[in-house]
Amino acid sequence: MTSKSDHWTKLELQIYILLLCANSDAEETELEIRMIKSKVDIKTFEKIYEEYNNDSEEDHFEKIDDNIHQHDYNNMELAKFRQEAHDIFFSDGKFKMMEQNLNRILDNIMY
Repeated sequence: MTSKSDHWTKLELQIYILLLCANSDAEETELEIRMIKSKVDIKTFEKIYEEYNNDSEEDHFEKIDDNIHQHDYNNMELAKFRQEAHDIFFSDGKFKMMEQNLNRILDNIMY
């Protein structure tokens, strides 16, 4: 795991969380990855994707919690961000139990 001094930009944090959303049902799809890639340049995506894949589940939540508090999100940013997470969750037309659980966890972390 990286140290708590590692800070991401808002965009890097967004990509990391969206990757967590894409993997929440253990079925990362090509559509979900394309949706995430469309929000960022390929270099940034690859950097965050590699870090995400090397982290444990515990690391994922610790890093998100550490980094979410480094940024001052306004209500509009949070609403847009939550909508993007929901777009990933519903990309297969279903909102599975694991996705619902992650959704609640993200709400607790972000608000």
